Amino acid sequence: MTTPPLVFKGPVIVMGVSGCGKSSVGSMLADRLGLPFIEGDSLHPAANIAKMSAGVPLNDEDRWPWLGIIGKALAQAGEPGIVISCSALKRSYRDLLRQAAGVPLAFVYLEGTRDILLSRMIERPGHFFKATLLDSQLATLESPTGERHVVTVDIAAAPQIIAERALEGLAALNAQL
Repeated sequence: MTTPPLVFKGPVIVMGVSGCGKSSVGSMLADRLGLPFIEGDSLHPAANIAKMSAGVPLNDEDRWPWLGIIGKALAQAGEPGIVISCSALKRSYRDLLRQAAGVPLAFVYLEGTRDILLSRMIERPGHFFKATLLDSQLATLESPTGERHVVTVDIAAAPQIIAERALEGLAALNAQL
């Protein structure tokens, strides 16, 4: 996998519902771009982890403090940027992150069918996020299609190919800057 010549300059959020590959793809992107990577789930308050571990979906009141922490990480990243995984399910969440970043923020939206997502979730034993919560995330998801600085990548391919397609999409975003 090679880095495209003019990759988007700035912070990147790798987004989508649980099981889409945010952590794997985000880590690969960060490595290829030479940027730090933060696993967004590691920034959840303990109460959120406990709630999801118990199979209870998060609501907006649960998510806002977590998104604030991610926003601070974006704001503190400086140049050349950072890659952070975050579900960013609603436009209002993405808008908060855009504002917090203070610079153009790219989103890589990992999109997949419910069947693919569910099979991936079942294959990761021990993760705190229960597969039974997938439908609540899909119901909450507001597709970012049509929003500024969004790259959409289908997750049906292998993670390395998904990351390569994301890099190509990020390179194409330079025309929008």
